[in-house]
Amino acid sequence: MASPASRIDSPSRRRLAVLAIGAVLAVVLTVVAVVLAMTTAASFTAGMTAHAPFSPTEADGMIPAEAPLTVSDDRHPAMTGLDGDLREALRSAQAAAAPEGVVFDVTSGWRSEEYQRWLLGDAIRTYGSEALAREYVASPEDSSHVTGRAVDIGSLDAQLWIIEHGREWGLCQTYANERWHFEKATDAGGECPEPKPDARG
Repeated sequence: MASPASRIDSPSRRRLAVLAIGAVLAVVLTVVAVVLAMTTAASFTAGMTAHAPFSPTEADGMIPAEAPLTVSDDRHPAMTGLDGDLREALRSAQAAAAPEGVVFDVTSGWRSEEYQRWLLGDAIRTYGSEALAREYVASPEDSSHVTGRAVDIGSLDAQLWIIEHGREWGLCQTYANERWHFEKATDAGGECPEPKPDARG
């Protein structure tokens, strides 16, 4: 037969056990809630990042319209990403044009695939159709800018100078509808190929 002390202590022990179990459950539920909150936040952040609109930066080869580059630039990715032969041809041609007061202002050079894709999307919105947009902006897969083999020159006098004299360094206008777009399309002193009608080829 249990002693009076045992009969008194048993309910107390049961209450303590219940309280202990309750405390453990509370801790477990708190941990689960925190983990779920962190997982949800991480998923939300990842989703937002995945769908965030692309904004080109210098690292993508973007050159601000108000700050074109010179062909001597050796820092900006739009210039350092160019094919070496094209870059050297531009610098040699610029040296020849400088005494005439002609400056080659580079408005676009190498571009990342993401930047080229963004430009195409922007052109589609501007022109209202992909067919029209593709006359001026190639896809990332077809763009000579993405491969570093094309450069755009901003000023009219520089464009006309290269069109007239550029073949001495292999520099050619390659699209008939883009007076500003040049590639090293022949050997120095060679004949430039006939320009393609537009960026569609």
